[in-house]
Amino acid sequence: MEIVGIVRKGEEKGDIITQYGSVGAAIYSPDGRHIISASSDIRIWSAETGSAVSKPLEGHTGSVWSVAYSPDGQQIISGSSDKTIRIWNAETCSVVGKPLKWHTGLVQSVAYSHDGQRFISGSGDKSI
Repeated sequence: MEIVGIVRKGEEKGDIITQYGSVGAAIYSPDGRHIISASSDIRIWSAETGSAVSKPLEGHTGSVWSVAYSPDGQQIISGSSDKTIRIWNAETCSVVGKPLKWHTGLVQSVAYSHDGQRFISGSGDKSI
């Protein structure tokens, strides 16, 4: 069991969110209302209360190493040790399209461009 901590500015001690498995990434949504944590699945939490706000986003067959929100907060992208990238609808928590299978190694990082029109991924196969 691994944890993600929420510490508010000016506080020394924060709230703890517990998630099973090693947490590969934790990020805030663009509006700051939600936190995503990535482990064996992807979970979305309330940044205010620490409570889950949706069912887990499941679909990867390996650990999830990286996640990113699109700049408009409408989509989430994830990279996994199953060598795939998945795109999710942030509101419905459903997969958008089929898994992207570009890499031959685990996907360690993903990021959207500032305009949200492109994304980049980095892999253990030494490619981007």
